Amino acid sequence: MGHKYIYLVFSYTGSNLSNVIRLATKDTYTHVSLSLDDTFTEMYSFGRKIPNNPFIAGLVKENLYDGTFKLFTKSKCLIYKIRITDIQFFGLKHDLESYFSNKDNYKYNFLGLFLVKLRFPYKRNNYYFCSQFVSELLMNNNIYYFNKKPEFIKPSDIQKINYDDILYEGLVTNFSI
Repeated sequence: MGHKYIYLVFSYTGSNLSNVIRLATKDTYTHVSLSLDDTFTEMYSFGRKIPNNPFIAGLVKENLYDGTFKLFTKSKCLIYKIRITDIQFFGLKHDLESYFSNKDNYKYNFLGLFLVKLRFPYKRNNYYFCSQFVSELLMNNNIYYFNKKPEFIKPSDIQKINYDDILYEGLVTNFSI
């Protein structure tokens, strides 16, 4: 059986919203994205659709060199490289294609973002925040199982998974392939 790599990109932009999340969680990184390749020009998550407006948010394709990361020049990131099977990789790809073929149906889960802190279980169909989305993709494709539901998972919970390699940690502006 063959294998491929995926990349988990944890980030902190220093925006007002990321500062509020950091204050509430005490975590270093407040956002997580999934990349299927090491160019990082197409990363998948739930986040800002417009870089300077956190309230217009939803299912997004992010680019480590543009958009929000370009706007917030002191953004920091941590990139994990994770080995998975071909079957898991193509499952992820299929799931992402399905999400993006109906992307207008998905909304950002602002309420859920704050209910995580209260440990209040509340799942709404088609509403996600970044770590809820990424963890669900990982679980649905048998890449990793968490001991809690996706609506309770923070980026720091995803950081605890086994990984093959830390590819990079530091300022986004200093990263190069």
